[in-house]
Amino acid sequence: MKLSIYTLSLLLIFISSFSIASETTSFQIPRSEVVEIKDPKNQRIYPLFIKLPKSYVKNDNKNYPVIYLTDAWYSFQIVSGATRYPMNASKMKEAIIVGISYAKGSRGDSSRVRDYTPSHNKAWQQKTGGAQQHMEFIENSVIKYMKENYRTDPSDRTFIGNSLGGLFGTYILLTKPTLFKNYILGSPSYWFDNRFIFRLEKRAKIKNIHANVFIAIGERESKALESSYEMVGDAKAFYKKMLAWQQPKLKAKILIIAEANHETAFPTTAIQGLHWIYSK
Repeated sequence: MKLSIYTLSLLLIFISSFSIASETTSFQIPRSEVVEIKDPKNQRIYPLFIKLPKSYVKNDNKNYPVIYLTDAWYSFQIVSGATRYPMNASKMKEAIIVGISYAKGSRGDSSRVRDYTPSHNKAWQQKTGGAQQHMEFIENSVIKYMKENYRTDPSDRTFIGNSLGGLFGTYILLTKPTLFKNYILGSPSYWFDNRFIFRLEKRAKIKNIHANVFIAIGERESKALESSYEMVGDAKAFYKKMLAWQQPKLKAKILIIAEANHETAFPTTAIQGLHWIYSK
């Protein structure tokens, strides 16, 4: 009888443990949702990851800055987590976070290479050169959707892009700088298409730029260490070109992140850039 009771007890514990495990749910970022936006020009559908600030519901008369991110699957959780404490502690201005993901039905790498590159490069097997169209989609569909459905401050929009996303942000800065007030450009891939972005900068009509531009790159993103491209040198070169524009309303900063490489620099880029822009 004692053995039977012992066995029954173990069975009950096992069943109880299984029941608890089966009731677990996946983690969700608080105050976040996913909506899908269609690009009317090419019919591609892009998921948007949207997170509202903690005070959004109770402050129903307040309009908020919006932080727009490329590569949402990677960047959204990083920026959401990194800003949570400083925003909730009133050390950083609260903002809506919007991650623009990859086109549905496309591989992530194919979507980003197509959408974030400013020129057609025949050397690539993947389609390139869709930056202009993607910029128009963000302006005419994504920003419009946010304006119509959320309390946004149209005078305070921030762009964050990393790698090819940083290249894409630089393209926007050179072709339509007023689309965003702030630009955080992480490890920008200025090497793309034989440094096309520098050729574009030469012919760009730089005037009346009112923007804050933060460039950051890992110390190890150079040929002398572990990069196939001289990304540190290119970032410094573009920063110097911005200073040469002599635009009184342009504020620029560059950060070389100690010990960081291309794979590890972005979290520091994002939080330091946002601290520079939104710290109180």
